[in-house]
Amino acid sequence: MTRTPAARKPVHLAVYDTLADWETGHATAHLARAGYEIRTVGPTREPVTSIGGLHIQPDLALDEVRPDDSSLLILPGADLWDAGDDLAPFARVARTFLDAGTPVAAICGATAGLAREGLLDDRAHTSAVPFYLAATGYQGAEHYVDADAVTDEVFDEVSDGVTDRAPGGRLVTAGPTEPVAFAREILRLLGVYEGEVLDAWYRLFHDSDAEAYLVLQKAAAR
Repeated sequence: MTRTPAARKPVHLAVYDTLADWETGHATAHLARAGYEIRTVGPTREPVTSIGGLHIQPDLALDEVRPDDSSLLILPGADLWDAGDDLAPFARVARTFLDAGTPVAAICGATAGLAREGLLDDRAHTSAVPFYLAATGYQGAEHYVDADAVTDEVFDEVSDGVTDRAPGGRLVTAGPTEPVAFAREILRLLGVYEGEVLDAWYRLFHDSDAEAYLVLQKAAAR
């Protein structure tokens, strides 16, 4: 089924020069259709240019974004993640989001940025390949998961072997070839789709499964 968000705080999409156009489109399109406002966040409000040559005018500058005003921060990949420290401020803001309990989703090179910030040291995560993150010198290799996309929740162990949710927001990670799986985890995280409808959505857009379209049609008619 599809759920309408109870509190439709905007979803914030980070935009910066050399961002990978293809990595977030599935997620933002279906979030928008579900009623979420997508607000773009640049280093400043000056226009940026994607790796595909698209010129984007950010809605907000990074220093204007607050976790309490957001449902999710999405960090796409970009050549700049591996070309210096220009995008490090976005990783630092991701830390403030997670610390405040607001989710973050990072794909491709953005996962390396989070690794450099220390945000993957204690969280299940994935990326392009393990050695890509290992090159950052991070301490989280044991938490690397070989999967198309991963959603992690941090848990603390309490008495009698029982675990409880630790403070902090949930984190979605994915590699550069998995924009559909990345979107699937985001749509699940925000409750846009769930159960068989979420599975059908993924099978349609990832596998071109015609039968999955019928499931989505029936769900839309309910």
